[in-house]
Amino acid sequence: GTRPHTMRFRPCIDLHAGTVKQIVGSTLGDDPSKLRTNFESTRSAAEFANMYRRDNLVGGHVIMLGPGNEDAALSALAAYPGGLQVGGGVTGASARKYLDAGASHVIVTS
Repeated sequence: GTRPHTMRFRPCIDLHAGTVKQIVGSTLGDDPSKLRTNFESTRSAAEFANMYRRDNLVGGHVIMLGPGNEDAALSALAAYPGGLQVGGGVTGASARKYLDAGASHVIVTS
């Protein structure tokens, strides 16, 4: 017989310029005029984190795509302490700040 597959949902909050967005990957670069998005939310990163916490979704992450995202990322971590990983521009020197702010893990940029 076949075993049923278990589906696991891993939530993600992609941040660009402080806003929750889904970016067409190949358009993120040095030329801002070429940036294309599939989705841009009017909800804050903290609102998404609160939804994920409420629905007991674990293993999610916040990714900071470029500068201007630190405040939004920190607000999401504060809304769901221990429930989200964070990455995107995180260095060995800044990792402790995100862990102290509530990140379950940090993804350090190589």
